Parts: sequence; C-alpha cells; structure tokens
Amino acid sequence: MAFQLSSGGDDLDENHEINVTPFIDVMLVLLIIFMVAAPLSTVDVNVDLPASTAQPQQRPDKPLFLTIKPDLTLALGEAPIEKTSVSAALDAATGGDRDQRIYVRADKVVSYGDVMETMNLLRSAGYLKIGLVGMEIGAPSGTPASAAPAPASAAGSRP
Repeated sequence: MAFQLSSGGDDLDENHEINVTPFIDVMLVLLIIFMVAAPLSTVDVNVDLPASTAQPQQRPDKPLFLTIKPDLTLALGEAPIEKTSVSAALDAATGGDRDQRIYVRADKVVSYGDVMETMNLLRSAGYLKIGLVGMEIGAPSGTPASAAPAPASAAGSRP
C-alpha cells in the first residue's frame, strides 16, 4: 500500500486576504501618541487684565426702579403701571428730568427679549440713562447689589 502525501508540487497556495493585525497595531500606537500629545498642546492663555481706577458710582438717595415681574407686568417703584403709560408715569416720577437714571430690574424667569422690550420703551420715552440691577454674589436672596448697577446706554439696547 502506497500513500502519496503531497500532490508533488512545492508551490504554496496564495492567500488573498489582508493581514489586519499590523494595521491595528499601528492604529493603537497612533491613538496612544495622540492621547499623550493632545493635553500637552492645549495652553491656557494667561492675561493680566488692567485694573480700573474708576470709582463706583454713588447710589442715589431714592433710586427709581422699573421692575419687570414674572408675569411681565411693570411696576415703577412699588406702583404697578401699564406698558402703554410708561412715559407718563416716568415723567410724573422724575418731574420731566430725562437725565435721571432709571434702574431696571427683572425677575430671573423674565426672558432677555422682554427686558430689551422694556428698555426700548424707556428709550422711546426719552430716558437714555438706564442701569441694570443684579444680585451681588454671596448676598442674601432678595437684596440688591450694594454697588450702583452698571449703566447701560440706550444705544446698547437695540435688538
């Protein structure tokens, strides 16, 4: 009994598949390089801001507050007013002095658009000196900032 173990040729069959293992190794090495290099490439920008020599504005004895409530109604001081009568109410409260600063304060839930609409009402009434009132960080809830609010010009109140 005779056996033939080979077909007689020393030729090997060609493999037509891609060997993916070296490709995966290269990709893992690149991934590690980028993971190490990415944090090194981000740089914090150190900026020394100039100090301001401006003195904080003194708060008037009786500031005039225009309040925008959560239901979008307006109040001048403690008295509720209609949006249509803002000009007349301000003229009565200021004695017609359009150079007096009006402080606008709004509830947290009032949208930016509604605040801008109110500022446009003030601008159309001729009151161009507007201050925005905010809460001082760390102050108890319900108390306004101790310094005078930052003024906002009527030109900055354009939509």
